[in-house]
Amino acid sequence: MLAFAMGAPVGDDVFDEDPTVHALQDRVAKFFHREAALFVPSGTMANQIAIRVHTQPGDELICEQTSHVYVWEAGGPAVLSGVTCRPIPTHDGILTVDDLRDKVRPNNEHYVRTRLLCLENTHNRAGGRVIPLSVMQAVTRWAHHEGLLVHLDGARLWNAIVATGISGPHWAECVDTLSVCFSKGLGAPVGSCLIGSREAISRARRVRKVLGGGMRQAGIIAAAALYALEHHVERLADDHRHAQMIAQALSDCPGIRLTPPTVETNLVWFEVDPDLGTARDVQEALRRENVLVISTGPQECRAVTHLDISAHDAARAAETMRRVLRGSVQIRGLGRDPIPGSD
Repeated sequence: MLAFAMGAPVGDDVFDEDPTVHALQDRVAKFFHREAALFVPSGTMANQIAIRVHTQPGDELICEQTSHVYVWEAGGPAVLSGVTCRPIPTHDGILTVDDLRDKVRPNNEHYVRTRLLCLENTHNRAGGRVIPLSVMQAVTRWAHHEGLLVHLDGARLWNAIVATGISGPHWAECVDTLSVCFSKGLGAPVGSCLIGSREAISRARRVRKVLGGGMRQAGIIAAAALYALEHHVERLADDHRHAQMIAQALSDCPGIRLTPPTVETNLVWFEVDPDLGTARDVQEALRRENVLVISTGPQECRAVTHLDISAHDAARAAETMRRVLRGSVQIRGLGRDPIPGSD
């Protein structure tokens, strides 16, 4: 990947003159059978550009209550677009038409205008769960019937494609825009794309400039994303198998509960029983054994498999988890002091 990136032809992407960025954008648009794509530094920026493109200040977007756009993007819809979020609770991270049916505000000057539905696939906080295509299709049909636009946060859509065998165009055809990320399971150092119609992407390019996302010789990083797209999609199945190994090990440990209990892709979320310790205690105990997980709440952790984790690494991590979390290593109290870089 590094060698490929270092040899990439570059230009000035602010002036839309970088041939490698063009190649990536064209490749991604073609992959999803859409008209155009825009390369941006991050998935958060891609999502926030989409929100800005589809809404006006004072509008409202609907999303699942643990969605990335709502929980982990620093209030971006309000800060950057003047948009209110209406988070909808679900028991499994999957929004259905029944969840949404009465959530569009009346056409009345006293209310915000409900304008946008944001979906996420795979759903991070739902444990990397794949939102079934049939559910997405039903929800987006409902949304369009209600006059809403739909954006898909597809940062991990590659995982859904590999896990289900359903091709990219089937996921993309029912939404107005979607974002995909190259720096997660695909292993590129940086970058995402926003995908949609030529009109939407033309507007998105202006918003990207406003947000400071215009990059000059961006072909160097676009080349890494191109390499990842060509070489690292199908191997996501390895990550899914490795996550199953981790999940099984955690399931074998008293005081640990998988949330959700079924692992479908490369994310393993789990809760720590207070009798065992805190999430930071577990994080620190495993870190001392060279196994890295992250505490995401007082009693909640997440483990992620990726292309730098081999089958041997996953097996070793699984065995270490069994040994540490079954009590052969003292856990309680280890995480009292902040761990550098853990946030």
